Amino acid sequence: MAKKNKAYITTPIYYVNDEPHIGHAYTTVVGDVLVRYHRQKGDDVFYLTGTDEHGAKIAESAMKSGLDTQEFCDMTAAKFQDAWKTLNISNDYFIRTTNKDHKEAVSKIFQTFHEKGLLEEKEYEGMYCVGCEKFLSERDLVDDKCPDHKREPESLKEKNWFFKLEQFLPKIQELIEKDEIQILPVTRKNEVLSLIKEGVMKDFSVSRQKTSVAWGVDLPFDDNQVSYVWVDALSNYITSIGYPDDMDKFNKWWPADLHLLAQDILKFHAIYWPAFLLALDLPLPKTLFIHGFFTINGEKMSKTIGNVIKPQELVDKYGVDATRYLLLSQFPFGQESDIREDHFVERYNADLANGYGNAVARVTTLIEKNELKIELDKKTDWLDSLGKHYSNYRFDLVIKDIMSRLQELDGYITEKAPWKIEDQDVLTEVLGKASNELWIVSQALLPFMPNIAQQVLDILEAEQIKKAPPLFPRLEN
Repeated sequence: MAKKNKAYITTPIYYVNDEPHIGHAYTTVVGDVLVRYHRQKGDDVFYLTGTDEHGAKIAESAMKSGLDTQEFCDMTAAKFQDAWKTLNISNDYFIRTTNKDHKEAVSKIFQTFHEKGLLEEKEYEGMYCVGCEKFLSERDLVDDKCPDHKREPESLKEKNWFFKLEQFLPKIQELIEKDEIQILPVTRKNEVLSLIKEGVMKDFSVSRQKTSVAWGVDLPFDDNQVSYVWVDALSNYITSIGYPDDMDKFNKWWPADLHLLAQDILKFHAIYWPAFLLALDLPLPKTLFIHGFFTINGEKMSKTIGNVIKPQELVDKYGVDATRYLLLSQFPFGQESDIREDHFVERYNADLANGYGNAVARVTTLIEKNELKIELDKKTDWLDSLGKHYSNYRFDLVIKDIMSRLQELDGYITEKAPWKIEDQDVLTEVLGKASNELWIVSQALLPFMPNIAQQVLDILEAEQIKKAPPLFPRLEN
């Protein structure tokens, strides 16, 4: 029996100082489409997502809400879990960094670093942005403010534990250059290599004094310090699969086959994370895919502007499956792009209401009306050809190929005009071919639209095909 391929795919873990929005949903749906594709092929899959729940800005957000910090984390983490249920995300585990087992594992990781002499206690003075959870340099600032959070960083001076990053940089550079850690798109690979070659990456603080930040994982060797966000957060990728206590489970899944992330956390995943893994003598992740930010109708997503789109809003308007499809159909994955809400409606009507939904309705209505028995071929050769697009993370090209096949089917139905055919054998042949095409298209759409595509497959595979219910009611712009 052939050994199954393994696919361990992760999203970043999302800060609980914010509620789930279209940016979070985009990355998470991308991961879900990939894991559903791998499961469809018969691969062993583990899909991880979750929430990042420690740090100063989360404690600050909790205080503003009037809630205890843990209660605040519980409330917001539940919103992410609910959003992923709404979007039919099939994750195998939802990691929360306030989980007891995760915190214990992080403590053991710190202890290992300490015992190996990879931590050094040093005094640090710098400008700290609570919103970013990081120290900023002068070149990071715009008009003396953090460009992302529009606030002046705090001036901090305190004694912290620093991770000795610099000794790992030559090895990390070599691994990235050889694509042993593949960073995609290649522009991001070049960005990381530039950071290393410019000499700006230095040993960095991995802890904070409890007097400054109390909300974090306690260090096992220093009662006055807690973990600074990145050791805690990045370690989720290994603690979620058993490290360091369940090594059988860990060895089954690690290394990660794909880390999905946005560009703002590229440095931490492409430089800090490999350094931590090298320090632990662990294999490195195979691929990092970094997608750009996107704007909404030409403007940066902002609570102030009021253009933040929540997943539930899209689902209420388009339905779950159409929302998943539309999120991945507007532009190639990875690019910085602009989401146009009016294009959602246009694409919904063209591809789904007038395209897939209409084809299913026409074919199944005629089959039921004429009481035809249809035998499906269930050939999957063409489905296998989509693998090249998945391998390159070109979900837009997968969708393009599916829609091209659907358009060919629409042309075939129009040409044959089965509603005019009186010969039952000829009609059965024409509608049989149309049914087989719909079966193939539905199989191809399963990762994107798991509910509706499966509903169509169930109809087509029934002993007697019945008229499908309306799948995608037309929408007005």
